[in-house]
Amino acid sequence: MTSPRLGTEPPPVAVGRAELAGLLEQVRGRGDRIHLVPTMGALHEGHAALIRAAAAGSEAGDAVVVSIFVNPTQFAPGEDFDAYPRTLDADLALCRGAGATMVFCPTVEEMYPQGEPQVTVDPGPVGARLEGWSRPTHFRGVLTVVAKLFGLVRPDRAYFGEKDYQQLILIRQMVTDLALDVDIVGLPTVRATDGLAMSSRNRYLDDDERAAAVRLSEALRAGVEAASGGAAAAEAAALSVLAGRPDVEIDYLVVTDPVLGPPPVQGEGRILVAARVGPARLIDNMRLVLGPERE
Repeated sequence: MTSPRLGTEPPPVAVGRAELAGLLEQVRGRGDRIHLVPTMGALHEGHAALIRAAAAGSEAGDAVVVSIFVNPTQFAPGEDFDAYPRTLDADLALCRGAGATMVFCPTVEEMYPQGEPQVTVDPGPVGARLEGWSRPTHFRGVLTVVAKLFGLVRPDRAYFGEKDYQQLILIRQMVTDLALDVDIVGLPTVRATDGLAMSSRNRYLDDDERAAAVRLSEALRAGVEAASGGAAAAEAAALSVLAGRPDVEIDYLVVTDPVLGPPPVQGEGRILVAARVGPARLIDNMRLVLGPERE
């Protein structure tokens, strides 16, 4: 394996499918591998960690491709598609510093040349829970665009953060069910020094709202610490941290098993939260271990 490759020039940017195919054909022709980091741009240290992991896991000659595309099909009417930050120059600088070798930055017309796709990927029952309950069309749009990116890039590996935990679970299920030959790599959530999970939507927060948003990770940590008492105790401890906080509007806070089913009496689980703080809807999660510790 090599260390992340730090370039002095921005990586080449492909906007069209043909341009992307031409760049990647050179990689495939050499028998080298392709690593994909799908993003919606507005990149931050969490994205940089994914790119660095892709670069560190690659060999000389491999391609580390970062896609930057704000996907309209995963936004419902009234959500923040138009307001979502677009920071391409800063994104390219981050890609260069983290070790990307090329960037795919398509337009909506390039990704959806016939308009709204007629065939989409159904996220199934897991996709109807949690985020899917609040945003019923969201994961259909996510999985459809990820499947399209896999078809266009044909990566050997694709990298996703655990901050979007339900998304990661669904992408792994899609790859399994549709027999897609892609190795899905999930990486731990990257947090700011105050504990707030890195998110492009953190840019929406003013100082007071950010201070309120930090309570989400504090609540999750309280749940983790109380998990020896079981799922109900973990949820209650987390909710107590957010009690009396009108500046944190909880959408859901729940403990599940590792694949988002009912929590076990004892063993590994996940505690997940979604809440609106000011103009931003934020999500976060942590691993926990339920029940008394085994001897």
